[in-house]
Order: sequence, then C-alpha cells, then structure tokens
Amino acid sequence: MTQSGLAGSHRTETGEISHKHGNTRIGTLRKTYGRGFTFGCSDDHTLADVLKRLDEPSLTQLLKDHEAGRLEKVLCGRLA
Repeated sequence: MTQSGLAGSHRTETGEISHKHGNTRIGTLRKTYGRGFTFGCSDDHTLADVLKRLDEPSLTQLLKDHEAGRLEKVLCGRLA
C-alpha cells in the first residue's frame, strides 16, 4: 500500500525516504523551476548556499516564495 504523497519517492536501503541534497546546483534547479528561480545567484551556487543566505528552512519554503512572486524581492534585498 502506498502512502499519499510518497509515491515515486526515492528510498534508502532501509526504506527511509531520502532528503534533498544541499549540494544540488542552482543551475540544475533552474531546469525544473525556470531561469528566474533564485534570481541574483549564479548557476554554480548550491541549494545549501542559497538556503543559508536567505535563512530559509527548506527547498519547499523557497519554492513557495518563488511561486508567490516573493523570491526575487527577497533575493535582491538580501544579496544586494
């Protein structure tokens, strides 16, 4: 039986769902979320770099800010 929201998730050998890795490059994420994702950061920045700079707890919150149109304002204000 598949639990809601977990279908297709990657699992470790022990069956735990693996977490997103902070070493994912922003350039890679832009392929999924668009060129405007994390405006002001280079493609070579990592997810961990951006989360730390923005004091964001997770990629999920970063995506919520992006989808709501708040991310560009947040990045410009904190990275300027």
